[in-house]
Amino acid sequence: MANPISDDPKTPLIPLHDQVERSESFSWSIKSILTPKNCFILLGPLLCAVICLCVKLNGPVTSRNMLAVLVWIFGWWVTEAVPMPITSMSPLFLFPLFGIATADEVAQSYMDDVIALVLGSLILALAVEHYNIHRRLALNITQLFCGEPVNPPLLLLGICGTTAFVSMWMHNTPCAMMMMPVATGILQRFPTGPTQSHIVSNFCKAVVLGVIYSAAIGGISTLTGTGVNLILVGMWKSYFPEAEPITFNTWFFFGFPLALLIFFAMWGILCLLYCRRGSGQALSAYLDKAHLKRELQMLGPMSYAEKMVLAVFGVLVVLWMTRSITDDIPGWGVLFKDRAGDGTVSVMMATLLFIIPSKKQKGEKLMDWNKCKKLPWGIILLLGAGFAIADGVRTSGLTDILSEALDFLEDVPYLAIAPAVCLISSTITEFTSNNATTTLVIPLLIQIASSMHIHPLLLLVPGAIGAQFSFLLPTGTPSNVVGFATGHVEIQDMIKVGLPLKIAGIAAVSLLMPSLGAYVFGTARVVQ
Repeated sequence: MANPISDDPKTPLIPLHDQVERSESFSWSIKSILTPKNCFILLGPLLCAVICLCVKLNGPVTSRNMLAVLVWIFGWWVTEAVPMPITSMSPLFLFPLFGIATADEVAQSYMDDVIALVLGSLILALAVEHYNIHRRLALNITQLFCGEPVNPPLLLLGICGTTAFVSMWMHNTPCAMMMMPVATGILQRFPTGPTQSHIVSNFCKAVVLGVIYSAAIGGISTLTGTGVNLILVGMWKSYFPEAEPITFNTWFFFGFPLALLIFFAMWGILCLLYCRRGSGQALSAYLDKAHLKRELQMLGPMSYAEKMVLAVFGVLVVLWMTRSITDDIPGWGVLFKDRAGDGTVSVMMATLLFIIPSKKQKGEKLMDWNKCKKLPWGIILLLGAGFAIADGVRTSGLTDILSEALDFLEDVPYLAIAPAVCLISSTITEFTSNNATTTLVIPLLIQIASSMHIHPLLLLVPGAIGAQFSFLLPTGTPSNVVGFATGHVEIQDMIKVGLPLKIAGIAAVSLLMPSLGAYVFGTARVVQ
């Protein structure tokens, strides 16, 4: 019912409670606008404007514009004010608007052979996941390593080794998400709550930490194991198009021995901290091979579809390894005048999955597009953004300015700078994503290498691998979140294991890069 109009001249024309409501509404709208997230959204363009108006570089205008755009993009990446995949698309409009590159030139960065390699391998990984091949593999290997009575260090080695192997062929986060249920399925045999002994609790911590760290370490081995390796390869190709490309084969010969060293360091640390002597007897009361056999029996015998997916996957790995073998023994790539790349065979073998029948239902193939809806397009867009940034930094003239600014590093010894690069990269990656860290540090490391007059890969590889050492915080990577969410580990457990593991990783990279890395990557050759 409407309020009656009073004849009293002192009565306000607008009711006071309406004024209060409008005041509260205005206050609420101000609070809803001035949120931390909205402030971070404004931070990117604000910093960009400050650089455009206040910074003067000794070079073309495009170099200053490129620096401004870089600050904008990295500001959004680090704060995650805008979803990372959307931020990754921002070069598509920022570069043309700031005169850095044309729309066509930028768009080409979002689809090249490296991204084709990612697409094909991700589709194959989805097929492996769909047919539960990873679970079958994990149970078989765990059963092999279980022992009677249970040997905790050996069982831990089996679980972690399986995770690392799976992570060699798919990205870290999907690997951790697939392997964690396998690991926790084994741990479910143990008592929980107040009745859980200290020995059982420690072994649970070791298994969970082992899975998330093994997923990260296994990804170092191959190009397809993590987006960081692919960003490095793509930027190397962009900055140095005339240089010898980094092939799947080349990376494997360096990445696998390095990952092996770090893996055994991780296993040793976990055994030292959580698998003390005498723990086997306590665990044998709850876990035996019979449990694992029952799990395997529930999966049933391998189907035709599983065997075909494994066959396609196996052929792909062989093709990757033999496309370019050595200078004296050319691979199958010479048959096509080196026009075919790793992405060529990756997409070709992924296409076969949509052609080969699964023999489950009439007309059904091993894969269909509905099964591909889980493709992580965010990773693909992030790779494209990284390649676009690499091209923009080079063509805008910003590289020359950075090179002049870093001339003071010319006399710094390599053995001092390499561990520092790895340490800085591994520290940044604890607070932002591995891929964003790599995209940020690689252009800078290229200029540092130029100032020191050394082969760029001597710094790029430690910087990129260091970006994968996010071992300390649950928020460091999605894989860490997966492990933390199980409830078996706390932050102090991650720091307790992650800190010595990070130190071991930095030491391994610093030792292997100037020795094995120099031989594998041919760092004695001059790069133009």
